[in-house]
This record gives sequence, C-alpha cells and structure tokens, in this order.
Amino acid sequence: QVQLVESGGGLVQAGGSLRLSCAASGSTRTLNTMGWYHQAPGKQRALVASISVGGFTNYADSVKGRFTISRDIAKNTLYLQMNSLKPEDTAVYYCNAKTYSRDYWGQGTQVTVSS
Repeated sequence: QVQLVESGGGLVQAGGSLRLSCAASGSTRTLNTMGWYHQAPGKQRALVASISVGGFTNYADSVKGRFTISRDIAKNTLYLQMNSLKPEDTAVYYCNAKTYSRDYWGQGTQVTVSS
C-alpha cells in the first residue's frame, strides 16, 4: 500500500506562483511513474504532468513552459512548481503514483487563481 498526501494549494492572483508537494509513504519502492492531475468543476480529471523514475517528464500542452514537475526519490516526494498561473488553472490538483499493479491517488489540494 502507498499513501499520498498533497500540500501547497491555495489562492493566488493571476501571474503568481504556487508549489505543490506530494509526500509518499508505505511501499514506496514499488512506485514507477508519478504525476499530477487536475479536475475543474464539471470537467474530467486530466493529466497535468508526469515524471518517470528515470526523470523523463511529460506535460499537458496548456502548462508547458509554465509548470515544472520534479521528484526527490530519496525523500519520496513529488513537486509541481506552477508559475504564471492563469484563472483557467483553477482546479483540484491530485497526486498520482503508479505501480505495476495499480494507481494510487492523494486526497487533492485546491488551487484557485483569481483574475
């Protein structure tokens, strides 16, 4: 079992920055790719960014050049640095971790960007 706990969400003005963190605990040696997803009201949960154990990254087109995903394997922590935030980035952000057998999800953290 793996537990994921996100932190770092909040309210920020457009153009501002936030840094999300996701602390993993439990069977962390089984983790492969980790990522961040977001879900706005009335919309489906969608991938924001992901990072493999080897450090390969993937970003949604809407956040390229603004968001940076990183991972500290020694600390079992995933990060998402979000710069130049836009009102359309407003959503609940979820941490995701994949093993060979299943996905794990955090409880989510709200990010609200005011115009």
